[in-house]
Amino acid sequence: MNKSTSGLIISGCLLLALSIGYRSGFGIFLQPVSAEYGWGREVLSLALAIQNLAWGIFAVLAGALADRFGNLKILLSGVLCYAAGMIGMAYASTQTTMIATAGVLVGAGIAGTAFGIVLPALARSVPADKRSWVLGLGTSAGSFGQFLVVPFMQQLLDWFGWFHAIQLLGLSALLMAVLAIPLAPYSGTNDHSDKNLNLPLWHILRQAFRIRSYTLLVAGFFVCGFHVAFITVHMPGYIVDLGFDAKIGAWSISLIGLCNVIGAYYSGVLSGPRSKPYILACIYFGRVIAITLFLLIPVSLPSILIFSASMGFLWLATVPPTSGLVASFFGTRYMAFLYGIVFLSHQLGSFSGVWLGGFLYQHFGNYQGIWIAGIILGLIAAVLHLPIQERDESAILQKTAH
Repeated sequence: MNKSTSGLIISGCLLLALSIGYRSGFGIFLQPVSAEYGWGREVLSLALAIQNLAWGIFAVLAGALADRFGNLKILLSGVLCYAAGMIGMAYASTQTTMIATAGVLVGAGIAGTAFGIVLPALARSVPADKRSWVLGLGTSAGSFGQFLVVPFMQQLLDWFGWFHAIQLLGLSALLMAVLAIPLAPYSGTNDHSDKNLNLPLWHILRQAFRIRSYTLLVAGFFVCGFHVAFITVHMPGYIVDLGFDAKIGAWSISLIGLCNVIGAYYSGVLSGPRSKPYILACIYFGRVIAITLFLLIPVSLPSILIFSASMGFLWLATVPPTSGLVASFFGTRYMAFLYGIVFLSHQLGSFSGVWLGGFLYQHFGNYQGIWIAGIILGLIAAVLHLPIQERDESAILQKTAH
């Protein structure tokens, strides 16, 4: 591996660490912002749910544009949206402005700086036999950012209050622009692995959905989003409701990130020689076991930490095999776009988990129903991944040229 490739991987990993780290910490602002404006949790939950939905929608658009026009413009636009959204969030005193800033702008910013753009660039930078490894490394870097950034966000909240903390975080997000520059050469426009460089995107999408395995992958990733977004946003408040200090909630999210550094990395390593669909089925079934035991065992500080660690090992461990399957099916030329479609399903699940969590809490005063829904959906996802066949389907894209 040459110095240029090593530099790209380091920059990409640091970019993901910041982008995913910021995104993972918004849940700690749920209580103080809601209390400041006299809102129920449903208001900010809706804004953060829309953030996840906007992330998914803009991920498709960003992936398509990056595959056509290169990475750098999309990455820098994402950085600006991220910073503007967080700074604007500090001044958003109505539900509409909170949705526009914390929801739409930040969602667009994450889409332009996170997995959908960075992982394809990393995949293009290494030989095919190293793709699973580098996808696992990039995903684990995002989780490491969650581990480092969320406690830092909580500390800023304790020191300066939520208003100034969000402003400072928004300004610091501009640092991601520097990390985006080395990724510029590794875009779809410079990928010559496929002779069909300029196929219409709607043709590519239509052909891709003719592959049953791709359709199942899209459907299954909905559940991943449901799980992780609900827990990211509502776990801190859930822990406070149980009588624990707010810092325990922040450290719970941080511990999830720390353990997923290991989980995501080894998921990528294992996805190389072993069946990616089988690994995904095991991950979803493992989540079902972790959530079920967490609900059955009396809640205590050890049980919270054990649950957080268990979910951490399984958290974004889905990303390397999922993105790896997209590359296995269709190659890397249109990976940003086709992975963006898969990720949109993930974010539809994220929207559902975050919004439904706030809705059920507002109406029933607890999260019991959403936890049970997570168990049922996890079982469905495990079953959906078993029939997926991991094989090269890129020939079907070439048929669009005729």
